Amino acid sequence: MMTLEKFEKACEVVGRVTTETHLMYSQYFSDQSGCKVYLKPENMQKTGAFKIRGAYYKISTLTDEERKKGLITASAGNHAQGVAYAAKQYGCKAVIVMPTVTPLLKVNHTKEYGAEVVLYGNDYDEACAHAYELAKEHGYTMIHPFDDLDVATGQGTISMEIFKELPLVDYILVPIGGGGLAAGVATLAKMLNPKIKVIGVEPAGANCMEQSLAKGEVVCLPHSSTIADGTAVREPGKSIFPYIQKNIDRVISVEDDELVVAFLDMVENHKMIVENSGLLSVAALKHLNAKNKKVVCILSGGNMDIITMSSVVQLGLIQRDRIFTVSVRLPDKPGELVKVASIIAQEQGNVIRLDHNQFVSTNRLAAVELKVTIEAFGTEHKDRIIGALEKAGYSPKQVRTVL
Repeated sequence: MMTLEKFEKACEVVGRVTTETHLMYSQYFSDQSGCKVYLKPENMQKTGAFKIRGAYYKISTLTDEERKKGLITASAGNHAQGVAYAAKQYGCKAVIVMPTVTPLLKVNHTKEYGAEVVLYGNDYDEACAHAYELAKEHGYTMIHPFDDLDVATGQGTISMEIFKELPLVDYILVPIGGGGLAAGVATLAKMLNPKIKVIGVEPAGANCMEQSLAKGEVVCLPHSSTIADGTAVREPGKSIFPYIQKNIDRVISVEDDELVVAFLDMVENHKMIVENSGLLSVAALKHLNAKNKKVVCILSGGNMDIITMSSVVQLGLIQRDRIFTVSVRLPDKPGELVKVASIIAQEQGNVIRLDHNQFVSTNRLAAVELKVTIEAFGTEHKDRIIGALEKAGYSPKQVRTVL
């Protein structure tokens, strides 16, 4: 059972190893949403995510005998690093089962903390099932990433820190994967202020908590599909589910495209790397009607590999019309390409790719196809460039951009 006494104890224990992640007021997100938005940057936490809180507190509650058996868990990355770090502090063995699709950054960092990594399964749920098999085979002590009340209590220490800095907070937005973070944060928040609103946010492609709450019982999705790998869970925790039912006021599901844009906003306006799961709370602001209210968005982690980061940035630029591609037909004769380039240059567009296809028509003199990928300042600028090409008689058609 999660009690105020246990939360207070967890705050004392967790404080030995965590980094202070002070609230940051976001003028940009406040202006965008109409709320007074504060960021809780757990992406800056030791191990790069909030998970060290629950892992360290859980391990502190184990007996020496349980620790000597060795610890095992399953994780898409952040809990893995939290357990690996905590196990190292307590001098015990840690075995981490991670899905085969886990980003290399998270795998390598887990190994660097001294853990043994086993890659297994296509998602968290398959990795977790294998972890239980190994625990039974070798006698390891299982440290579940979310379906454990001690783990959830450790995660809930975030609420204590929020209230110390912002006692009159109105809303807390918290990412949901399996539900451990949300259960801990919401339970303690309601103890400290029963009137506060705690909103859970999960990816639309893995909205197991939203469906479970709607049905009134834990639901297992047939599959999950989301770029938010840290919250790509098909079934929420059974032991923490009653706490979610009691203390979470609402669940918002967010599409992957919204996370892409949120990443770009976070990098450009706050110069911070926040992984897709950690951005769920920020992306949910546009779905929240809380004008002038004090809203804290928990940024749950920042462990993102470079390849994923590159893809998300490119997609974000395309979604924001900062990069776009048009196709025009023009006669195959000297000077036509220069004319098109000149029109774009006059409108301050920057050409970053050209694809000249002479074989789009059997009559090359009548028409060849030119695809131009252009960098712009946004939608208004893009429309101005396309308008200039139309005025010159080129009939541009916007086509899918491939970088």
